[in-house]
Amino acid sequence: MSTHYTQRATPLGVVFLTSENGALTRVFFDGGRRTPAVGSDWIREDRDPLLSSAACQIAEYLEGRRQAFDLPVNPGGTRFQKQVWNVLQRIPYGKTISYRDVARLLGKDDRYLRAVGSAIARNPLMLIVPCHRVIGSDGSLTGYAGGLERKKDLLERERHASAEKNLPSP
Repeated sequence: MSTHYTQRATPLGVVFLTSENGALTRVFFDGGRRTPAVGSDWIREDRDPLLSSAACQIAEYLEGRRQAFDLPVNPGGTRFQKQVWNVLQRIPYGKTISYRDVARLLGKDDRYLRAVGSAIARNPLMLIVPCHRVIGSDGSLTGYAGGLERKKDLLERERHASAEKNLPSP
């Protein structure tokens, strides 16, 4: 099984995308925390249809023209991580929830906050699985493998795009 990858420049920095067996497996910012090194077995495929579609959808998202992604994904992970990532995918565009909210949506109490945070930190599909929409219970911006400045920018982009769509027609 070989990993195919591409990289694309975005307003927030270079994004790497990887796929295996017809599914997107990773999306990460170059230089972010938990950024994997390009493996010797990785094959650069700048014209791969799936990776090109993912790059196009990410560009549309960053321009405020896309609120959800329509891509086959296979992020791997443990059963618990997948449950957490599934909750993240249900956070509405332009909205935020806390780590505690994520735990509650999983039917868990505060003893699981660290496990929830750890699963979110290991999200391999940044942007596609919107971990940037999770904030501290006090409303503070906390942890983001792509960096807090990017997290802040992503949330501002979503709020701005949401506000534009809700303006009354002239």
